[in-house]
Amino acid sequence: MGKNPLKQSERELIVRLQTQLDELRQALKVSDRGKLLFRAELSYGDDEVLLVEADGFGGGILRIVEGNYPVDYLTREERAFPTEEEAEEAAATLRLELA
Repeated sequence: MGKNPLKQSERELIVRLQTQLDELRQALKVSDRGKLLFRAELSYGDDEVLLVEADGFGGGILRIVEGNYPVDYLTREERAFPTEEEAEEAAATLRLELA
């Protein structure tokens, strides 16, 4: 696709940095970016899903999506939280309110 291949030294640098990042996230108990932390079906007929994804920096993103998640969907609502725990708690509360 017109991209120049990485040099071996560049590839090794990326691997080394990713390894350091993985170790740091594990030590700080921070989930990888995009990791699904919470999922709940909101409706059976409309394919509405409530979910929380990690932002990779300790926070969480709460989303209400419609469609065939994760393949083909539309984000109806999105809120960011400073911690993963706050996002998960908000999702659990919202699930009870919408039930």
